Amino acid sequence: MRIGIGYDIHKLQNGDFITLGGIKIPCDKSLIAHSDGDVLIHAIIDAILGALAKRDIGYHFPDTDEKYKNADSIELLKNICNKYRFKIINIDSNIIAQKPKLMPYIEDMRKNIAKALFTDIENVSIKAKTKEGLDAVGNMQAIEANCVVLLEN
Repeated sequence: MRIGIGYDIHKLQNGDFITLGGIKIPCDKSLIAHSDGDVLIHAIIDAILGALAKRDIGYHFPDTDEKYKNADSIELLKNICNKYRFKIINIDSNIIAQKPKLMPYIEDMRKNIAKALFTDIENVSIKAKTKEGLDAVGNMQAIEANCVVLLEN
């Protein structure tokens, strides 16, 4: 068994939607990123790579490589899953965003992640939190996510 921790944060700008857990969520903001900016998937990828001692997401998918421009983060997650052999025991994650309200999208995010990782949905936990108006996230300047993953390789 191996454990890994992941974290990601992206700034927000005016826009039409954000992508979290592979789901496009209507919002008056969008995430600034080289890829689709899916902080949840990025945190999960980093947690998996950390558990495997295989560096981090930026090493595998550098933002200096145009092939990853606007990349679908679910596809990046699948890439890591296909590159390294492991079994997810469980994922516990938090998305921290002042808005939009994420509760209506959590189950679809869990399904996307479970499918990409060839695991049961019961192994994927996603919680949504706010910063109660504090710091950059609370002032709707950014969205962040963190994650812990337990896996077997």
